[in-house]
Amino acid sequence: MVAAATRQAARLIAGGAAVLAGAVLADSAMEHYRGSFDNRMMPIPVATSALAMLTDGGLAIGRSVPLAMSVHAATAAVGTAGLGFHAWNIAKQPGGVRWGTLFYQAPIGAPGALVLAGGLAAAAQALARGSATLGPVPLISGRVLAGVCAFGIAGTAAEAALLHFRGAYHNKAMWLPVTLTPLAALALARTALTGRVSWITTVALAVTAALGLVGSGFHAYGISRNMGGWRNWRQNLFAGPPVPAPPSYTGLAIAAVGALLLMRKSRHG
Repeated sequence: MVAAATRQAARLIAGGAAVLAGAVLADSAMEHYRGSFDNRMMPIPVATSALAMLTDGGLAIGRSVPLAMSVHAATAAVGTAGLGFHAWNIAKQPGGVRWGTLFYQAPIGAPGALVLAGGLAAAAQALARGSATLGPVPLISGRVLAGVCAFGIAGTAAEAALLHFRGAYHNKAMWLPVTLTPLAALALARTALTGRVSWITTVALAVTAALGLVGSGFHAYGISRNMGGWRNWRQNLFAGPPVPAPPSYTGLAIAAVGALLLMRKSRHG
């Protein structure tokens, strides 16, 4: 029998994975459409992230989804392959890896987020079934999952820093996701190492989740300021800041809260 706290944690982790997969779905669909799907592999992450979002969403509301573990494994595998493709795309450009190619070529963050979504969802599935591990990885203490979420938040902050640097930080609000969220990642990493959940970590995760939602609003506003605004959405959605990107913070923060629940349960028996 799975304890109520473990079930709740599993649902939160699955919900966070669903939000993460949804962000990848919207972002990859737009970016690969902009690239005219000129590589036959480009539709694969779009279809995979859509399937992952539906599967993870079902787990988040307590429904059993057929072949869920296969979907999670496929999601992580497609994300890993995407990392390789995007890294190769950057490296093959004239001049190799440099600021220009990092700014304007295939982003590393999107396939990385798909790997995280698959891994977190698989962990949530295992917890919901009453398993304390996922293969050799311990889950029930929540510390490994907290560490994974801390790594994901830090990686998302690094990508935001790169792209906001490209935008010359022309709006002071652009500093928020690259200053506050790394602090949240550090607090969460410390929690994962010590096993002690502090109010600082909880507040930091709440701020991170909020920044993910507020960030989409700022990006939507940025699109409205381009010539033609939302009336010219077909062009400005691609030319302006990516609206689907910031909710990655929200998904990782939600999953991290699930990890904190496991840590509290483990600490108090």
